[in-house]
Amino acid sequence: MSNQWNIQLFAGLAERLAEPAIRLQLDEDQMPVSALKQALIVRYPAHESLITASFMASNQSYAADDDIVKCTNELALLPPVSGGEPLPAADADNGLFAVTEQPLSVEAITAKVIAPENGATLTFTGTTREWTAGQRTVRLEYEAYIPMALKMLRQIGDEVSQKWPGARCAIGHRIGVVDIAEISVVIAISTPHRDACYEASRYAIERLKEIVPIWKREIWEDGSEWKGHQQGPWNPIAPPL
Repeated sequence: MSNQWNIQLFAGLAERLAEPAIRLQLDEDQMPVSALKQALIVRYPAHESLITASFMASNQSYAADDDIVKCTNELALLPPVSGGEPLPAADADNGLFAVTEQPLSVEAITAKVIAPENGATLTFTGTTREWTAGQRTVRLEYEAYIPMALKMLRQIGDEVSQKWPGARCAIGHRIGVVDIAEISVVIAISTPHRDACYEASRYAIERLKEIVPIWKREIWEDGSEWKGHQQGPWNPIAPPL
């Protein structure tokens, strides 16, 4: 008796394989992630390197190669991260974290973290840059695995509050088309004192690049490319520094 495995695809993977999801018929109803990835490689041998570099998500959490996954799990194969009808904003934790196609308000996101007990507030704003290494970008397009992205943003907020007691964190990230000079991400941090605020802000943006399943596609005048993690081998299950 065969079992159906359903695996969602995103960003460059969906584009390369020309489908948003894979359906595999396999004898096993559970197996290590490494075995499932090998089954995908057998089906798509031309994309072995990309499949190998990608991470499996099981029930909206990253899974290591030796973790056991079941065919009944919510599965997704995620390429390295960067970040139809319009999607509504997706919020969690009283609006502290959001993934949305709507423009981001620096003032509104910053206001969420201002607190009487905190004397320092810092906001990081990421915008679309026009020129990179002599190449002109026309626009960016972002795609996200939204429920898992929100879960990872919540995790970053938890890590920030654990590492810097009293810290408050709010993050908003765009998806869809983001034109030149438009805002793609806003990270607001407040802490009792300014030194911790600077440290926590830097930590939050670096963790976002490491673990949040949001992908960026750069559109140029003569082509396009999905941009993933650019800071060495991508390992979202590595413990935070």
